[in-house]
Amino acid sequence: MKRIAFLFHPRIPESRPLAEGLAKELQSKGLDLWLVSAWEEEKIARRMAELDLLVTLGGDGTVLRAARLAAAHGTPILAVNMGHLGFLAEAEPEELTKKLAAVLEGDYWVEERNMLQATLLRGGTQIEAYEALNDVVVARGVMARALHLTTSVDGEEVITYIADGVIIATATGSTAYSLAAGGPILDPRLRELLVTPIAPHLSATRSLVLPAHSEIKVTIESDQPATLTIDGQIHQELLNGDTVVVRESEHLCRLLRTQPRDYFYKTLQKRLK
Repeated sequence: MKRIAFLFHPRIPESRPLAEGLAKELQSKGLDLWLVSAWEEEKIARRMAELDLLVTLGGDGTVLRAARLAAAHGTPILAVNMGHLGFLAEAEPEELTKKLAAVLEGDYWVEERNMLQATLLRGGTQIEAYEALNDVVVARGVMARALHLTTSVDGEEVITYIADGVIIATATGSTAYSLAAGGPILDPRLRELLVTPIAPHLSATRSLVLPAHSEIKVTIESDQPATLTIDGQIHQELLNGDTVVVRESEHLCRLLRTQPRDYFYKTLQKRLK
């Protein structure tokens, strides 16, 4: 790995100096190093094909941005936790020098996480398509009024939620918004998809755990605009009759690990205390 980008968080003051200090240490190793704000997505996307590794310095949100950018190229990510939870992180700031040295020496393994592809249809025509690592959320807008969300799986109608919204998550996203909405935690090695309603009214159905190959369609009935949110970072207004189609993406998020393969449950205990 010779071409490495350090993606720092522009609103975490310690993030950029950490990246600069590490880049200075690595200059003698003949590496091609690039420091860039994780929020400059267009700039990163233009150079993504030439990069061998992304090092993210921020919270889980920074990893989500990097994952969407890297997905089509298969570029691996080494995540440094400078946020609050750090479910996706491999290293704390004080561990970064040691962890990165191990990676450069080839002493690591690659954890592959599945991703989602979401397509917005309006009148049967595709409006937009997105990739997500955590989740795709169809939810109400500014008006505090429930939506009618007709949800089907592989062409068969399952339920019409009367709810504030519905979350479609990967196992990675099961510890995010879905968990806050009462959904279960899935081991990130699983490929299953998770459907969790948000504040459902008079519904006995909570979360659905579906096979990875499932195609999930959510059609909106509402006289008020709703919102499609991708990984909590991309927002698209939805109109009455719009359909959001979600399936497993053909791309994977590749996270570099140096810790044992059973690390997740230790991380879970630590983060949820």
